[in-house]
Amino acid sequence: MRRKGFEETVVADILERYAEVGLIDDAVFARAWVESRHRSRGLSKRSLQGELRRKGVDPDFIDAAVEQVSDEDERAAALELARRRYRSLAGQSDDAVLRKLVGMLARKGYGSGIAIPVVKQVLAEAESDAAELLDEDAHFE
Repeated sequence: MRRKGFEETVVADILERYAEVGLIDDAVFARAWVESRHRSRGLSKRSLQGELRRKGVDPDFIDAAVEQVSDEDERAAALELARRRYRSLAGQSDDAVLRKLVGMLARKGYGSGIAIPVVKQVLAEAESDAAELLDEDAHFE
């Protein structure tokens, strides 16, 4: 509205009225954002927090929204992402597969504490020799 030339008082009045009738609710927005982005893109809690911060959502609403994602939900999302990505890496060297899987999870916001065990599990499920190359103390971030 500001870009369209509306005066600050008019903008403030409109936004205040929208908030009164429930059209603007940062808490609801943050919860819906977290639910959608975690489910559809598999983003980690850390990534979701960053996105909401960049959107200007109040930190209290961010924390409350991100709490709805359990550690188990986060690990399950990382595991699904790694399994899907692994299928597209057939025929590549073990080293390349490791780097690509861990790198993909890191870009989604997963730390090595989740990424390493998840990648190790995916590789073990695939009976890949690369699983033995992965040191749980390794840090790829």
